[in-house]
Amino acid sequence: MKRAAKPKQKIVDVPGYIAAAAPAARPMLRALRRIVRRAAPKATEKISYRIPYYHYHARVSYFAAFTNHVGLYLMGRSKLRFAKEIKKYQSSPSTLHFPLGSKIPARLVERIVRARVKEIEAAQRG
Repeated sequence: MKRAAKPKQKIVDVPGYIAAAAPAARPMLRALRRIVRRAAPKATEKISYRIPYYHYHARVSYFAAFTNHVGLYLMGRSKLRFAKEIKKYQSSPSTLHFPLGSKIPARLVERIVRARVKEIEAAQRG
């Protein structure tokens, strides 16, 4: 898979990553950012592996732009609850692909991220 953008400058934050992405990917990346931030408001935005990453006591999710799609990387076991719903987007057990120009399934992504946050919180309680 080819990454959609190879930025000339070092990317230090999520807005910078989105700005450096291909124009066709930017609206989808902005949508994913809004969805993840709404579903995990206490998560910290970071750049890890040169892509946006959300952290809340543990890894919540990553997303990235590629030549033909935007990918969402799911963490933890909570994603298993959504196996049937995510099947049409899956390219691997933990990666969802959304073709460029397609609509992000906002409600589904939000539910997955919220489930991951609950999973993390349960692990924190022991």
